[in-house]
Amino acid sequence: MIRILVVDDEPQILRALRINLRARGYDVQVAETGTAALKAAASHSPDLVVLDLGLPDIDGVDVIRGLRGWTTVPIIVLSGRAGSEDKVAALDAGADDYVTKPFGVDELLARIRAVTRRLAATPADGAAPTATARVGRHTVNLADRTVTRDDGVAVRLTPTQWAMLDKLLRHPGKLISQRQLLHDVWGPEYQHETNYLRQYMAQLRRKLEDDPARPRHLITEPGMGYRYRP
Repeated sequence: MIRILVVDDEPQILRALRINLRARGYDVQVAETGTAALKAAASHSPDLVVLDLGLPDIDGVDVIRGLRGWTTVPIIVLSGRAGSEDKVAALDAGADDYVTKPFGVDELLARIRAVTRRLAATPADGAAPTATARVGRHTVNLADRTVTRDDGVAVRLTPTQWAMLDKLLRHPGKLISQRQLLHDVWGPEYQHETNYLRQYMAQLRRKLEDDPARPRHLITEPGMGYRYRP
C-alpha cells in the first residue's frame, strides 16, 4: 500500500484529502506544521508527500529543502501561491509537481497517480546500449539507478529527475520532443508545461555537467526538445 504524507494547516483540507485518499486505498498520514512533517517523514518513510507551502512554522520551500537533504521521496506541492516565482522556487528546491489552490480532487488524484507511476515504473521503451552512461565526470548506472562522480561521491536525484534523465540516456543522440518528455515523465495530461522541462533540465545540468551554462551532454534543441550527446 502506498503511504502518503499530507501536510497542510487547514483542517478541512486535511480531512477531505484523508477521506478521499483512504477511499482509494492509500495509507494516509497528516501533519499540520513543517516540523511535524519532517518528523513524520523521518519516522514513517512515506512514498509520497503532498505539501502546502504556507505553513505556520516553517515555509514549505524550506521543508522541501529539509527533505531533499536526505530523501528523494516525491513531493507534490499544494499551495495557494500561484505566482511563477513560487513555482520556480519550489521546483528548484526539489518538488516534483505543483498544484495551485483552489484545486479539484480529481486533478490532484491524477497528479498523485502520475507521480506514483513514475516511482514504480521500469523503462520498457528500449534498452540502453550498456547499463551505464557517462555525463561529464559522472557515471550513470541505469540498472541500479545510481550516479557516481569520478571521485567516488554519489549524486542524489529525485524520482522526476531520474525519469527525465533515464528517458534521454536510453536514446543517445536522439531528439526527444518536449511533448514526448512531458507525456512520458509527467503523464498524458501534461502537454504544455514546458517550464517543468526547463527547470528540471537546469537541475540535472547543475548536478551533472562540468559547466551547466555550456552543457556538452544534456542538450537543448530550442523549440523542439532535448537530446543526450554521449
